[in-house]
Amino acid sequence: MADAADFPRTSPSPARRWLRRTGALLTGAPLLAGLLQLPSAPPAQAAEQSSAREAAGSGAVSVALDTLTPAAPTDGDTLTVSGTVTNNGKQAVTDAHVGLRVGSALSTRSAIDDLTDDSTDVRTAAGTEVGGKYVERFAKLTPGVSEHFSIQVPVDKLDLGDDGVYAFAVSLSGMTSAQPWDQLLGIQRTFLPYQSEEADPTTRTTYLWPLISTVHMTAETGANDQQTPVFLNDDLAKEIAPGGRLDQMLSLGAGLDVTWVVDPDLLASVDAMTRGYRVRTGDGGTTAGTHQAVAKSWLAQVQKAVADKEVVALPFADPDLASLAHNGTGVAGSLSRLKDATDVVANTVEPILHVKPVTDFAWPVNGAVDPSIVKVATSAGADKIITRSDSLQETGGLTYTPSAARPIGGGTTAVVADARLSTEFQGDLTSASASTLAVQEFLAQSLSLNGQTDTARSVVVAPQRMPTASQAQAMAQALTALQSGNWSTSQELTAAAKAKPTLGATTRIPSASAYPAALRKQQLPRSAFQQIAATEAKLDSFQVILSDRSRVVTPFGRAMNREMSASWRGRPAEAESFRSAVAAHLEELADQVKLIDKSDTKLSGRSATIPVTVQNNLVQNVDHLVLRLSSTNPTRLQIGGHDYYEQPVSVSGGHAQTVKFTTSAKANGQATVVAQLYTQDGQAYGAPVTFDVKVTEFTATVMLVIGGGFLLLVLAGFRMYTQRKRAAARDAEGGGPDAAGGPGDGPRGPEEGPGDRLKEEPGADARVDDPGQPSDPAPDTPAESADPSGVGERVDR
Repeated sequence: MADAADFPRTSPSPARRWLRRTGALLTGAPLLAGLLQLPSAPPAQAAEQSSAREAAGSGAVSVALDTLTPAAPTDGDTLTVSGTVTNNGKQAVTDAHVGLRVGSALSTRSAIDDLTDDSTDVRTAAGTEVGGKYVERFAKLTPGVSEHFSIQVPVDKLDLGDDGVYAFAVSLSGMTSAQPWDQLLGIQRTFLPYQSEEADPTTRTTYLWPLISTVHMTAETGANDQQTPVFLNDDLAKEIAPGGRLDQMLSLGAGLDVTWVVDPDLLASVDAMTRGYRVRTGDGGTTAGTHQAVAKSWLAQVQKAVADKEVVALPFADPDLASLAHNGTGVAGSLSRLKDATDVVANTVEPILHVKPVTDFAWPVNGAVDPSIVKVATSAGADKIITRSDSLQETGGLTYTPSAARPIGGGTTAVVADARLSTEFQGDLTSASASTLAVQEFLAQSLSLNGQTDTARSVVVAPQRMPTASQAQAMAQALTALQSGNWSTSQELTAAAKAKPTLGATTRIPSASAYPAALRKQQLPRSAFQQIAATEAKLDSFQVILSDRSRVVTPFGRAMNREMSASWRGRPAEAESFRSAVAAHLEELADQVKLIDKSDTKLSGRSATIPVTVQNNLVQNVDHLVLRLSSTNPTRLQIGGHDYYEQPVSVSGGHAQTVKFTTSAKANGQATVVAQLYTQDGQAYGAPVTFDVKVTEFTATVMLVIGGGFLLLVLAGFRMYTQRKRAAARDAEGGGPDAAGGPGDGPRGPEEGPGDRLKEEPGADARVDDPGQPSDPAPDTPAESADPSGVGERVDR
């Protein structure tokens, strides 16, 4: 009576259910009273029974399908299925066996979606078990323990009918102590694509294989003449090293018929690593990069892999077209920056890969489009836009998937990638089981698509931009099976875009309101584009003074392209940090050319010169600069006879130049002077330098010097006057010795003069005897005697 409850998959007929219920009533009535008197089951036992019933419904044993080969078998193949079973319950499972189950063919792609949703539900019909010897038995499955299984079965034994996609499952049946009967305890459903012979027609499939990474290079180029690039970190080296994500993408894609989609920034970054480069460190400094050999090896492998393949190059740094369309078009210069990112592609990709890339494709994030995104994409020269069928949805009532190419007006073609196939390899595919299930579902969707109609169609698969290594491995496994199958042929993206559109397919671009809200939240904000515009304006004013503009314009131009990259989605803090670092570094470089601060100056006189010094700490020369000196009070002080005066400036790298200005004072007092650098187009450059000039006709120092000199003259004159007066007084007292002819005088030689006598008598009084004049009055006192004085005689002095 409890079979139906214990076996959720049992579906007895209505008549049988009525008989069971009637029997239960007839046989159970006499025992009802006695049963009511019995003690209830112990709580632990009741909990155990409840747990067992829940386990039977949800699957007490998990089944992992690790391998299924071949993924798309044909007649004559032997199917190998392997994996593990794990008892997740609390009771041991006994008399267990793993079996293979084949269900009916799935006629629609929606049926595949439904089965995927119920892949582990044991209550859903799982098809008929192959049985016989194509099982693997386990006497006991201990709780928490995993057991490996491997089953091989000829495809002929699966009783497959016509070509198509079949429901396929691996199940585990067994019993527990609480429910000692055989029951389905675990299952893993998947798909078995079966195409016995080549399909007619085959589906032409284009698979995009992206070589895209995040932003790695900064705007810095080192403070030397070598322009050594600086990287944010060494993560790119890890990606391209053996076993890294990009190394896996390259090695796996090299053996497949795919269309390579590359970001020129990635190629430029790896190419920069082949030479000297530096990497930022945690303390704000840099250290020398050491992975030149890895970079050279990876680039060589890329060149070999794409030698005979189609290469589609995105604009430099893969700009976020949706962010630009929704938040950037109102900011001046944003569209020109996108144009610049497109223009540099040819000069970046071809010299590195030695192939001419296709550059007329645009690829918005997740293929989501609206009219503004299309407008922005085409403004940069693209006339083909890779979108996706979950954005450009079918509304024309087609019963099958149309071809990818859709004319959307204005000479633009929308290349609509299939959403189911494009999103198949997302999520965590690190486990073998998850990878195998993704491969089988991809192949099932592809085969189901082919069987929808007899009309030949072109299908495009556009996976996520940056698949992980495990996702890339699953993609490669699925593509290998697809390309070795017999319902699909490979086709390049350019051919898919040129294919004849399917009549009745949707060509109307969805409105802006249909753009996914989740994607809109990840967009770059308007403030990001405003910050980029400010950096652009600063760069424009800085570059005009440089003798070698490419040293600055190129790295900063590419850095601003990176600021618009789609790789910043989901990383707003990192994006803001990068933009701020670029702006700060540009400001730092621009500040290397500046005016030296000047102290206040004092001027004496009516005219003087004022020196102003311009310092250039860059490694290159600067010119096309004008230094303007202006007076804020021209009625007191003029520069070069005017309110202001300008002189051209040219300074060698690592040097300073002093410029002298002639000033003229109109009145005493203080005047403020402003020194400012300008570019030749009249734009102010750098911060001004302001200083005060004090104007005086004669300064205190000059007055002191003049006064001191005058005082010396006065003193000298006074001294001469007193000396003459004393001499005259002495002469007056003595009457003149030569004129009186004193007794002590001997005869004078005929040629002896007054001065000769003085020279001959060193001990004589230091004066010149005056011979006297005839008109002089006679002295009123006798002449002094030249003889020695007597004792007690008074001597006049």
